[in-house]
Parts: sequence; C-alpha cells; structure tokens
Amino acid sequence: MTEMIYTYDGSFEGFLCCIFDSYANKEVLTAIFRDEDFAPSLFASRWIPTDRDHANRVLRKIVKVSPYTVELLQKGFLTCLPEKEIHLYRLVVKLLREGPGFLRNFSDETLYPVITAVRHLNGEAHLLKGFVRFSDLGGVLGGEIEPKNRVLPLLRSHFCARYQNERFFLYDRTHKEALFYAAGKAVIRPLEDFQMAPPDQAEANYRILWKRFYDTIAIKERYNPRCRMTNMPKRYWGTMTEFQDERYFTVPDSPAAAPAPAVPDGRSAPGKLPGPGPSGPGSAL
Repeated sequence: MTEMIYTYDGSFEGFLCCIFDSYANKEVLTAIFRDEDFAPSLFASRWIPTDRDHANRVLRKIVKVSPYTVELLQKGFLTCLPEKEIHLYRLVVKLLREGPGFLRNFSDETLYPVITAVRHLNGEAHLLKGFVRFSDLGGVLGGEIEPKNRVLPLLRSHFCARYQNERFFLYDRTHKEALFYAAGKAVIRPLEDFQMAPPDQAEANYRILWKRFYDTIAIKERYNPRCRMTNMPKRYWGTMTEFQDERYFTVPDSPAAAPAPAVPDGRSAPGKLPGPGPSGPGSAL
C-alpha cells in the first residue's frame, strides 16, 4: 500500500472523507492536515474534497461496528490533541481491522491519546458551565471564553436550556467561532473578528456588584491561592468578571459613572453603591 499525506477542509465530514479515500485508494496515511496548516513537503500528498455521501458511508460503517467509537470520533475531533486527525484515523483503522475489543483497554496505545483528550474536553466543558460570565448588551446576553478545546458544541444544550427565553451569544476567542441563540434556535458560526461592546451604566453597576459580592464572601483567614487555582484554574480568569481591570467596569466617556473595582488582591470594589463592609482576599471556592 502507498503512503500518503492528505489535506482537507477542516470539517468533520472532510475528515471522514479522508478515511474513505484511504481505503478506496489503498493508501496508508502518515499525516492529515487542514488546508491552512499544511506546508509543502517532499512526501506525496493529495487534497481530499468533502463528499457528504462518502462521509455518511464511513459513519454508518463505524456505527455498525461500534457506536461508542462514533462518539469518540466526534468529541475527539473537538479536542486540542496535537495531530488529532492521524490519531483518530489510526483508531478507525484498528477498529475495522480488529473489532471493538481493544476499546475496553484504556492503556491501548491507539486508544489512550484519544480518550485522554476527550476526558480533557469534557472536563473543560464542565468547568466552563460555571465559569462563563454573561453581560447584558441591550437586551442580548453576551459572553466570551478562551478554551483549549472546541467546547461550544458541548456547551450549547446547557446554555440553551438555561436561557431558553433569552437571546444570547457566546464567543470562543481561541477558535474564532460563536454560539448564537434566539427564539429556540441555536447555531455555531465562524467569527474571525469580534470586539465585545462596552457596558452601559446598568451593566457596569451589575459588574461592580458581582465583583463586590466576590470580595465580600471571601474569608481572609482561609485565604488559600493554591486551592483557588485548583478549583478555578488561572487560565480561565481572563474572561471572568471578578478578575478584570477597571476598564471592564467603566462606561465609555464617563469615567466617574462606574468607578474602578478591585482586582483580586483583597481591596474592596469602589462605587456609589452601599458598601458591603471589609473585603477579604480572593475566595477559595
């Protein structure tokens, strides 16, 4: 069999077409790249067009052998696993060659990297269900996240059920895509350039209230930054209200309208709202 490098459009259907073509042409794949990631090489390579019929044939075959593997492929494709396509391709090849028995052995060299990546994806999606912070932007709720994995497909059902009577969007800074929801319908679309709208007076005050609440419930004597970073990893802080600088809490062209809140160093959030009393350091919730 001939060794080959495939390139494709980056879609899940396109990836399934790579599997289809490798079998149809009796080619062993050494790498699979999205168009934008491929660098010219001395090795033989070929671009694979996306054909929905071919993709469906591959999917039906995998479902017939192991429905569980379909879930692994779908979620594995959303992960940040390096060279994920070739790992998923080898998983399918082994499944079709040996059957699903090896899927019970989590230490299997073909299964292990995929299932580890999927666990990381599930864990990140679970954390973001609690770490997402929405702002009211003229009657539309808007939020941003910066995940390692493409978690929006996993977060869609959670937030659509939670805010089923609202209109909202959730932007993924890392993967340049956004989840939009309105009138019971949700879609995920690419969004290359995005800038969150600044807050109005009411939203700025809500942000200050949330920051003040966060500071107030902290217990100074139980301050434990290591515990906090275990339960609330630092890489999520960039999109969480309680960790933003003063610009996040200020109405444009009106610096005095929403005074600067505290950063998580134990200082109280200022403002004209009734004071909650002394503020402790960041909470280890």
